[in-house]
This record gives sequence, structure tokens and C-alpha cells, in this order.
Amino acid sequence: RGRGAPAGTPVAVCVERGPGVLVAMLAAWKAGCVYLPLDPGYPAERLAFLLRDSGARFVLAEPGPAASLPGHAAEVVLLDEPSGAPRGGADAAVSPGDPAYLVYTSGSTGAPKAVVVEHAQLAATLRGAVGVLGLAPGDVVAALASTAFDISLLELVAPLVAGAAVRVVPRARALDPAELLDAAADATVLHAVPALMRQVVEAARAGRRPPRLRLLLVGGDTVAPDLLEEMREVFPAARTRVLYGPTEATIVCASHEVPAEGRVEGHPLGRPLPGVRLGVRGPRGETAPLGVPGELWVSGAGVARGYLDRPELTAERFVELDGERAYRTGDRARWRPDGVLEFLGRTDEQVKIRGFRVEPGEVEAALREQPGVGAAIVAAREDRPGERRLAAYVAPAPGAAGAPDPAALRAALRARMPEYMVPSAFVVLEALPVTPNGKVDRAALPAPDASAEREGAYVPPRTPAEEVLAGIWAEALGVERVGVEDDFFDLGGHSLLATRVASRVREAFRAELPLRALFEAPTVAELAARIEAERSAGSAPAVPPLVRAPRDGPLPLSFAQQRLWFLDRLEPGSTAYNLPLPLRLRGALDARVLERALGEVVRRHEAL
Repeated sequence: RGRGAPAGTPVAVCVERGPGVLVAMLAAWKAGCVYLPLDPGYPAERLAFLLRDSGARFVLAEPGPAASLPGHAAEVVLLDEPSGAPRGGADAAVSPGDPAYLVYTSGSTGAPKAVVVEHAQLAATLRGAVGVLGLAPGDVVAALASTAFDISLLELVAPLVAGAAVRVVPRARALDPAELLDAAADATVLHAVPALMRQVVEAARAGRRPPRLRLLLVGGDTVAPDLLEEMREVFPAARTRVLYGPTEATIVCASHEVPAEGRVEGHPLGRPLPGVRLGVRGPRGETAPLGVPGELWVSGAGVARGYLDRPELTAERFVELDGERAYRTGDRARWRPDGVLEFLGRTDEQVKIRGFRVEPGEVEAALREQPGVGAAIVAAREDRPGERRLAAYVAPAPGAAGAPDPAALRAALRARMPEYMVPSAFVVLEALPVTPNGKVDRAALPAPDASAEREGAYVPPRTPAEEVLAGIWAEALGVERVGVEDDFFDLGGHSLLATRVASRVREAFRAELPLRALFEAPTVAELAARIEAERSAGSAPAVPPLVRAPRDGPLPLSFAQQRLWFLDRLEPGSTAYNLPLPLRLRGALDARVLERALGEVVRRHEAL
């Protein structure tokens, strides 16, 4: 207010995840302005577009992110500066119909588009979510999501509405599941996208479990049934819920609580939040019968205003339904007999990569702008179960001097797009395959071959450390071999795979390697040299020794023992876990020696 920002002015917030995010967001709202989150990790070209397209007048930033911002016309206000501006009187008047925030999503036409959400829509969603999730004073919600995505508002604001606390986990710790669980040790509620939740489950199996955790939330992408069952198994004291909601329906519009037992079937989205109506519609907008697939339409209090300065696209996706506005999600779904909505896929090419929404058309448009590229198709592939990634297929322009260079294309996309939108594989073809009617034949696109991009550039490991690292990378990336000069991220690596590699490296070298080391030294040779240097300097922390626990009281059960104890209480006397195995011994047998040998096994293993 002291800067004279008129009500309704977009105010960009570019800060690292921490308390400053909440300060800046609430300050923008108190001044009657529109909150526009910017991720400091985005490329400069992307940030420049968002500032220009939104018409932001001010940028609230910390010194570090502020220094990396591209050229723009907005006034920068540093959050750590004492403000000499007058405080003003009462807060700016804000009505429910005023815009609260802008969130940019991937656009199919080649540029991101901003979704405009009003205060009334945000308030309705937060009120419904607080009730469904049972948030209350005493809860601690871990905030992990990038502020560039609307789910961060649920993590940051819903707890405040309920009188609960927010545990803001810094970006570096949120990327490492073990660090994440340590940082959120006092959390009662934890949300993560499926790809990260899988790694959280793996870390929790190793013994890191927040003792107060009562609610696990997973969403933002298709949630596999086996993941839900594993979450339930590893966190038996916590309830598990699936969240669903496109940005255009204000964060979340449906939720499904996973039953405490039994198999999970399909991909349940659940039931609508209070004040939300979900409808499965046929091609002409007619109601689809029970069990019949159709497009999911969302109506009710949470439907956003539309897209910023995109009236035609707004009219296409936001339609009239029974006297109220509805949003056509593009998701295929059906109602199950038990009243649960089930996700079946998309009606268009939009995909989710590690929880991030990507329109392949935006990436394709950027590729076609590159010199020498005549045609481009981007597709999501899952060549390894649970590992979905983007692959780009390009063909040279007529008359081009040579084939497009994958390394140059990757570098060009990295300069203008977030990491999750840059394909992990590039395939150069003479021409894209087409069907008889002239359309691109996506089914005929070949599986990417990581070695094709680096043919002739393979340098084998030269030291034991390089050999171990190359093996770890090959396993994590799903490639046959890794050379010491190969870049981890050029081979398809990303932030979540990096956490897996960092964990394996710690185990192999018995050294505490920070996750950022892989980003700073992304080749096998560079990382091996760094590890060897730390070892030589004696800076690598020693692995703590195993210490015998006292035997003067009851010992805690292992996770496997806890599970068997629970099953025995559930079905007393069951022999399901007794595994008889007959052995026939041939030759002379000394029964006393056998008895002593078995006795020694029992003595050494307390569980027996």
C-alpha cells in the first residue's frame, strides 16, 4: 500500500520457499493486489514472459532471486529492506469477486496461459478442504510444493484458515526424501505428488517416519493403486487421501479416502468437495450413465474466472451448465457403482510429468522455432514402469544443411522452459511417421535410444570411483552404459532421480553427499573427483558406528515384526506366515553337532 499500488494490480512474488512466501502473499492481498507466484528456478526467458504477460507492476523478492530476474518494467521491492513508506490506514477494500491470484499453466498454442482465481473461489475451496481433511489447531502441515503451482496455496493457506501451523520445507530439503522426512518430523499432514511420494515411502521404510503423521495426501498426477497400498502399509497410523483438481477449478475439487484394507482398484478421484458438482458428460454435453466413460465437467463455487486476456479460450473451456458456469477438464472419467469417480485418461494430448501439467503443443512450438527443425512431436512415454518422461521427435526442415543437434535443442529449451518441460530424450528422424490420412502416427514413434545421442562420445570409467558411479547412474537412468563425460541431466535425469542417485552414492561411498553436489558436478568424472577430494581432505563425515542397545527392558519391534503382530491380532493363531520346508540330508549325520549349530543360529538371532 505504501508504494501506491492500485487495487487489482498484479504483484509478482519471487522468493525461495520459506516464511517470506507467506509474508509476500498476505501483503499483496492486504493491499488489494493480485498475487502472482514466480519460481526463482525458472529460466530468465520464462520469467520475463510471465512478468510481461501479467502486467505485474511490482515484484516482491529477496536479494538473491531479485538479482537473477531478467530485465522488466516492474518495481522491485526487497523483502528484507526496512520500508520507510507510510503504512497507510485500513486494509484495501476487497470484494469476493476480485481476483486473488494468477497461476500460469502450460499452453497448447505455444505460450503459457494465466488462470484468474477470485477471492470467493479460493475461500470456498479452502473452507471445503479444511472440513474434508479435518484440519484443526494442533495440526502441522508440511509445505513442499513450488509456489508456481496452486497446490502450494492449499499447503500454505489452509492451515492458517484452520488455526494450524505450516512447516515450510526449503527446496533443497524437499527434493531429498530422507531430508524431507527429517525436516517434517513434527508434521501431522504431508502432501506430495506420486513420483515424490514413492521415494518418501522408500525413505520411510528405512526408519524415518514422522511420529505425529495422521494424514497423507497424494495428487497432481495419476496415482497408481500399488502406491496407495504401499502408503497404507508403511504409514499404518495415518489415513491416506487422493486429491484431484485442475487449476481452473481452484486447487482441489474432489477427494478420495483410501479404505484401511483391501485392494485398491483403478485410479479413484473420489467425491466432490462441499459446494462442488462433478458431472461426467458425453460428446454433446449430455449426462453419461453410471459406469459409462465421458469428459469430466466441474461446476460450483470453485470454478475460476477464466484465462487472463484469452476470451476465446475461456469461452471454449468455461461453459454454461444448468444456469451456472462449468469447466470442461479434458479428463476422461466415469462413476463407479460405489459413488466414487474414477480417472480414465485424457481426451487431448495434455500430460502430467512428475505432477507437473504439460501441454506438448507448447514444447513442440518451441522446437519448431529452432533452426533446421521442420517438424516436431513431443510425447509422454513410460518405457520403464512408473517412470514417465517426455520424448521429443524432430525431423529436419526441407533443404536444411544437416540433421538437428539434440544437444543444441535441449540447450535452447532449457533457456526458456522449466526443467520439467524439457524432454529427457530427443530422437532425430528423417521424417515423422504418418497415418494414411496424413496425421502423425504416434504409435509408430520409436522408443528413444539414449546411446544414439552420444554415439562416438563414450568414455569408459578409469578409476574404481568412476566405475561405481557409472553403474549407479546406469541403473537409475535405465541405460545400458554411462560414460564418465556424460551429463546426468542430458541422459534424462531430473530432480527426483537425482535424489535416488544421491542416496545410492551415500551408501556406496559411506559419505554424506549433499543433493546439490550432483547439480554442481553433473558428470561421472566431476562427481568422482569431488568425492575423492573430500575423502583426501578427510571432510567426508564418517558413518556412525552400530551400537549395541541395552537389554534391560523391552526392545522395539522392527517394522516386519509390527506388521506380523498386527496380523496376528487381526487373525489370531493363523499359520499363513509359517513356511514349512522339508530337507533331506544324505550322508553321515552327527545329531549333536547339528543341534549345536542350530542353537548357535538361535543364539545369534534374537528374533528366534
